[in-house]
Amino acid sequence: MNDYTYKELSVGDEKEFKTEITEKMMREFLSITGDINPLHNDEKFAQMMGHSRRVVYGMLTASLLSTLAGVYIPGKYSLVHQVETKFVKPVYVGDVLIVTGKVSELNDSFEQMTMKVTITNQNGEKVLRGIMKVGFLYERK
Repeated sequence: MNDYTYKELSVGDEKEFKTEITEKMMREFLSITGDINPLHNDEKFAQMMGHSRRVVYGMLTASLLSTLAGVYIPGKYSLVHQVETKFVKPVYVGDVLIVTGKVSELNDSFEQMTMKVTITNQNGEKVLRGIMKVGFLYERK
């Protein structure tokens, strides 16, 4: 886990990580959310809707942005204030995703950073893009 403070970051700083979407992740997300939509849970239904197989929950994909901020940039001191995303392409179980965040703005008045975020699959196709605003936590004495 990284532990960048606001003063240690600069516009242009970038971090990324890679993860594979698994069947276990899908089961656990279903268990947490109760989202029984057949697009995510019924192979035949997903195929009737024009997909090769079940589609991964969009919010499961977007939840990886929490890991980006909470572990990679800034890491330990992060406090996510805002997330705006656009789901560009579907994600499927077995896809290997690369989650990337690049600092695009630093707001000195609030010690808040803005990151452009993208998630791409193993084929280099963008599946999500967006913006995150992240504040910083500090130890209180």
